[in-house]
Amino acid sequence: MTTTDDRTWSNPGALQRQEILRRTRTVAMVGASANPARASNFVATYLLSSTDYDVYFVNPHAEEILGKPVWPSLGDLPVVPDLVDVFRRPEDLGNVLDDAIAVGASTYWTQFGLYDEDLARRGEAAGLTVVMDRCLKVEHARFHGGLHLAGFNTGVISAKRR
Repeated sequence: MTTTDDRTWSNPGALQRQEILRRTRTVAMVGASANPARASNFVATYLLSSTDYDVYFVNPHAEEILGKPVWPSLGDLPVVPDLVDVFRRPEDLGNVLDDAIAVGASTYWTQFGLYDEDLARRGEAAGLTVVMDRCLKVEHARFHGGLHLAGFNTGVISAKRR
């Protein structure tokens, strides 16, 4: 696993990530889970309740998540997703990237802890925008008023009188 200090590939900057989210209309969540304790379920709940994205779930072991149908693979989706959000093990990232390329997705996005420079470069060489080791929910909230640019909640609680 690459440590932060060893990284030679860089994610798109904050303004570029904001633009990615602005132009995204459809999101495919690969590895989505019906288990409310899983990060993918938390992110899915947020995306469905707080965004205008059309969200599609991909998991060969589920039929329904949060009341929505689930498809066994990216290739089975009824649309070409703009953004593929990946919740899989590191060893599965390459196969998901291959699938994202094959279906014509625009952006390949991996969640916290999922980072592979070789895959990032391969995705970019295939024409995808690649974002790694970032949470889609956190980034969306950051750019839509839920969090400060640094990732903190912007709700100000103060004892100062106005």
